[in-house]
Amino acid sequence: MVGSMTRRVGLIALAGSMVSACSPLSLFATFVPKDAARSPEHGVAFGPDPRQRLDVYAPRHETAPAPVAVFFYGGSWDSGRRQDYGWVGRALAAQGFLTIVPDYRLYPAVRYPGFVEDGALAVRWAADHARALGGDPSRIVLIGHSAGAYNAAMLALDDRYLKAAGVDPKVVRAFAGLSGPYDFLPLDGPITRRTFGDYPDLPATQPGAYARADSPPAFLATGDADTTVKPRNTKALAAALRAQGVAVEERHYGGLNHADTVLALSRPLRGKAPVLSEMVGFLEAQVADPLAPT
Repeated sequence: MVGSMTRRVGLIALAGSMVSACSPLSLFATFVPKDAARSPEHGVAFGPDPRQRLDVYAPRHETAPAPVAVFFYGGSWDSGRRQDYGWVGRALAAQGFLTIVPDYRLYPAVRYPGFVEDGALAVRWAADHARALGGDPSRIVLIGHSAGAYNAAMLALDDRYLKAAGVDPKVVRAFAGLSGPYDFLPLDGPITRRTFGDYPDLPATQPGAYARADSPPAFLATGDADTTVKPRNTKALAAALRAQGVAVEERHYGGLNHADTVLALSRPLRGKAPVLSEMVGFLEAQVADPLAPT
């Protein structure tokens, strides 16, 4: 028992340092206890680029079409790979979501908005194939952590990307952002300068600029100890959405850092903060009606 606990503590510490440094989570992905789920598809292409691949995780036992979750991982838009986040896919699938975990092109191969456009293509794939995999393509939620939370927010709020990919934006019922950078003007750091600095209309890169009355409801969470993406980002986007009358559930978890909000989705760390249960509870309420939208 002591040895098992020691290994678990060591693995959690290693995972936290890896996520904080935006390094691959290969060891964590290999050894973390996994939730029960099926994995019907791996490495499926949703575009011609090698980075345009995705994995699918499905509930182990599901009799009705499941709501669909598309999860975007973080990594400063220059790192990350879907294989290291299978535990997230399984965690969400175990909660009843048909879950898609896509890769997307990274800097320096692309700058904004290339990675958001890739996200839209992944959502298009999800909408096109969900029914055959046991999902309901009319009930999609977008989830992301860090840079992935930014991607999810832009897809949910700026409907040009989904429309360009051939997706009806109304199928996105809600989005959840964990520790996302949503409010980073002026560009004052090397990551945002290199990723967004060439774009001719910088205010248009900010998710809050697209808040409108018919925006999808949002679950926005951050750790109060996050020094990588400051909690003010979550506060700013929540305020912009509320000003338009959008339903927002805003969570600030005491003591959690930038990595902790996503690691809290894993089985070893769920006791640290109720991120998974609170996020899933919010999202389930938004996808409860299988008949809407029409």
